[in-house]
Amino acid sequence: MARFATGRLLESLIVLGAMSFAVYVLIGLMPGDPIDLMISGNPRMTSEDAARLRALYGLDRPLVERYATWLLSALQGDFGYSRSYAQPVLDILLPRLGNTMILMGLSLAATLAIAIPLGVFAAVRPYSPADNAINLFCFAGISMPSFWLALLCIILFAVKLGWLPAGGMETVGGSGALDRLQHLIMPVAVLTVTNVGSFTRYMRASMIQTLRQDYIRTARAKGAGPSRLLVGHALQNALLPLITIVGLSFGNLFSGALITEIMFSWLGMGKLMYDAILGNDFNLALVGLLFATAATLIGNFLADIGQVAIDPRVTFAGREATQ
Repeated sequence: MARFATGRLLESLIVLGAMSFAVYVLIGLMPGDPIDLMISGNPRMTSEDAARLRALYGLDRPLVERYATWLLSALQGDFGYSRSYAQPVLDILLPRLGNTMILMGLSLAATLAIAIPLGVFAAVRPYSPADNAINLFCFAGISMPSFWLALLCIILFAVKLGWLPAGGMETVGGSGALDRLQHLIMPVAVLTVTNVGSFTRYMRASMIQTLRQDYIRTARAKGAGPSRLLVGHALQNALLPLITIVGLSFGNLFSGALITEIMFSWLGMGKLMYDAILGNDFNLALVGLLFATAATLIGNFLADIGQVAIDPRVTFAGREATQ
């Protein structure tokens, strides 16, 4: 376990380093820079003033040299300041990160709570009317644009019925968990509906393949009942591919669901990174993208641990041998 974790940590650091350089270069090659925005906001600024500001902020130096300076500061815990908010980057990111984790965490929990039972039920009765109905529901959820579903929810539940707030994170002048919960219902529901279809399809396909294995036929021949067959023998192995998919989707916890956050005015990571890129807020966009990369790497590591915990045939020794 220790050797596997050490190897994965080194791999993650290499990936983060390469990702930080690639993102820094791509952002640096974008047209315009913060000084250009200052010039557009202050017509009286002369070219000499702009040159002096570029020298002050180091924007006149080669891109690789600027990246080396940023990396040295980042290794010391200084990720720079956000140009848009005039605050340290982490002071802006961490609250937004918490908001996105609440939204995406609830959505992921609701998605799994619906997708796993539906996938198992459809796999037990393949090509039956119930299976066809579940597949139709899944394809509808996968094909449905999230912005369109969000608009329908706002029109129906906020405008027509008045049951839920149309957007935001809390009511002006309101407070408490109940008020926050009311603002969470529609964003979580939209994300759940748009994601549950793919998870259900993964679960269904994995369960059908598992039920065709020889050990399932042996357990059935020995007299194992349907419940014991599904829960005790098939479900545990059928969950392995789904665990991998969930691990790969961990990056969404940091990057956020951009369209959903915009539609419901939810102050999360997705909208923050979108605004940072459009506003040439280099430090904020770079660190936000690195957080999403780190989340994906952590998700993969947790997925490996989950596979070892569920399947006794999978061991860290075997994974270390393949590295």
